[in-house]
Amino acid sequence: MTPQISFEFYPPKTLDASFRLWEAVQLLAPLAPAFVSVTYGAGGTTRRLTHEAVEAIHRNTGLAVAAHLTCVDASREETLEIARSYAAMGVKQIVALRGDPPKGSGRFVARHDGFASSVQLVAALKAAGDFHIRVGAYPDPHPESGGDPQADIDWLKRKFDAGADEAITQFFFEAETFLRFRDRAAAAGIDPGRIIPGILPVEDWRKARRFAEGCGARVPADLDAAFARAIRDGREELLAIAHCSELCADLMAEGVGKLHFYTLNKPHLTRDICAALGVSQKAELSRVA
Repeated sequence: MTPQISFEFYPPKTLDASFRLWEAVQLLAPLAPAFVSVTYGAGGTTRRLTHEAVEAIHRNTGLAVAAHLTCVDASREETLEIARSYAAMGVKQIVALRGDPPKGSGRFVARHDGFASSVQLVAALKAAGDFHIRVGAYPDPHPESGGDPQADIDWLKRKFDAGADEAITQFFFEAETFLRFRDRAAAAGIDPGRIIPGILPVEDWRKARRFAEGCGARVPADLDAAFARAIRDGREELLAIAHCSELCADLMAEGVGKLHFYTLNKPHLTRDICAALGVSQKAELSRVA
């Protein structure tokens, strides 16, 4: 079975980063992803850049693009106007998130005229138009869940009840983490086929470990030790490809048919892992200059 794949990019903040994004799109688009998503920065800091990146990818590649939309630092009307502007350009897929607060501001605080949660945002988007809405999910407990795995399941169920179509998970390092989460979701009445595992190809283990610690993803001690040895021996990339390919293969063996890759705009690892999974080039970028 060849998995259905999708990719996440983030909007560029510099001219150099713009070239890196376009290189990533050009390298991965021929793999015919089901969709690609473009993120928001913390605190909504890349709102304009996200919009420009979504428009450019949609206009120049023909790929299905899912735009991230958050509840941070915007009124309800401003947020819905952004969604309407996406719909007007033909982008009808949204990744609806509460969003992270601006750096240094501590916890999320909703504006008095803004959406207080992703549940509210999903419900408003569902009422506003014909959007395909994806939301976030957390196989490891969210940092604000108090360490209670069931709290994340309950919150995910609320998002689906509000109108979400699918969920994309935070990344994880062991297949069992996702499979246990999938089982809990099914027990709560959530169709497990609507949950897409998020996969992080590890380009830099030290950065990935810090990222995991910040978002609550558990770092297995044996994997940490393995990467320490690989870094020492100059084999970090080989281990990254092997580990991520094995993780995906284990998920597929358990019936997972969709994989969403967090590319970090560094596409070569993702391409190599997809090749290891049997995903080959299927399309040409007919509209890329």
